[in-house]
Amino acid sequence: MILDGNKPHKLLKIQDFPDIKQVINSQLHDVGNNNDRENSLHFWGWRSTLLIACLLGFGLITASCGSLLKESAEAQSQSPQEQRGGGATPVDVAIARTDVLEKQQEYTGTTTPLRIVSLRSQVEARLLALNLDVGDTVKRGQNVGQLDDAILLTELKQAEAELAALNSEVARATTQVSNARAAVEQRRLDAIQAQADSGRQQKLFQSGAIAEQTAQQARTEAQTAAQALRAAQEQVRTEQQAVAAAQGRVVAQQAVVAQAKERRSYTRLTSPITGVVTEKVTEPGNLLQAGGEVLKIGDFNRVKVVVQVSELELAQIQVGQSVQVRLDAFPNQTSIGRVTRISPAADATARLIPVEVVIPNNQGKIGSGLLARVNFATQTSQRVVVPQGSIQEEAGKAKETGKEQENRTGTLFVVTDIEGKTKVSARAVTLGKRADGKVEILSGLQPGERYVVGRGKPLKDGDAVRLSILSEKADAPMGN
Repeated sequence: MILDGNKPHKLLKIQDFPDIKQVINSQLHDVGNNNDRENSLHFWGWRSTLLIACLLGFGLITASCGSLLKESAEAQSQSPQEQRGGGATPVDVAIARTDVLEKQQEYTGTTTPLRIVSLRSQVEARLLALNLDVGDTVKRGQNVGQLDDAILLTELKQAEAELAALNSEVARATTQVSNARAAVEQRRLDAIQAQADSGRQQKLFQSGAIAEQTAQQARTEAQTAAQALRAAQEQVRTEQQAVAAAQGRVVAQQAVVAQAKERRSYTRLTSPITGVVTEKVTEPGNLLQAGGEVLKIGDFNRVKVVVQVSELELAQIQVGQSVQVRLDAFPNQTSIGRVTRISPAADATARLIPVEVVIPNNQGKIGSGLLARVNFATQTSQRVVVPQGSIQEEAGKAKETGKEQENRTGTLFVVTDIEGKTKVSARAVTLGKRADGKVEILSGLQPGERYVVGRGKPLKDGDAVRLSILSEKADAPMGN
């Protein structure tokens, strides 16, 4: 049996070919009639020839059937739409999306706290306790450790005792001043009395009632009383100066006491800022010298990143400029930072200039040592971007070899479904910048519309098309 060329799925019996059957029967008949005249060797020679002829015939028939099968398979592989479409052109279709044509350059740096403060011991003492470890959050003024204050407490008590003694001196000197003032008052009264007596004696001498010697003696006593008054007044001033000196010593000793109290307060370690402990330098039990480091505390309320910028880009950067910062640790987040400092000194070899950028960290999620990517470019508006090969520009406009011409027009074929048929419509579009084989569409094409990116032959407005397997589906997710 063989395959039917018109109906490949059916088989034909050999009796459908009478010529072949007749040849085989005649040969077998001749062999039977001549059996007596020929020997066995001659009979087998004819039989071999007959077998070869049959094989050649079957080979020709099989080749013919194979060709028919191939043509039938090609006919069946054609889709019903192609058979009905009357030669629809296959095209590759894409969906219009917005994008940034030119990717801005990014600079990498490492995050560090805005500031790092070292908590150090201000006195020589043994560390008794340390309440924090690396990663702990601390508030400003919070007690974080305790030093041994036994020696400082003794010094404070000694200073307070000396202050008490000096206060006693001041009290005694004050009493002396009071006594001196009382003596002055007594001497003043004596002087007044002596002056009165001297006056009376002078009158009696002038009247001849007493001798001149008696009058002179009264005058001498009055002068002596006046001199005693002046001495008493001077004693008051001396005692007042002693009180002032004693009070001065008291004030000095009060400063010593205050200093002793302040030094004793240094044994209580407190945080100078609000932040996070980044390093624990020592352990309880160690003897700390004055200035010995205990902890390092970082202020993570804001985080800074220092990037090395080429001198060619320096003109486009200024202090206070807003920048975009992305962290590899948080790939789906973009932070807005600000340029706070531009170093005046550049690397003489690499010609790179350190630029400091500060970003907010209100939630405290950004730590130290993370890789940061800084983009100094201003925010660029996104436009529809299509492959340059999908644009059919107007003939007769030569391509420029220097600066690319912008705002030119071109033709783009947009795919539409009209009355159940897929067709293309030629649409004029305004072209913008070009880069990396892509071109911006300033007007004429909206995001989400389907357009032709590849075609097998030139298209015209209204041509029927069919979508290739490489075409994007209408429900494909939008995005960059």
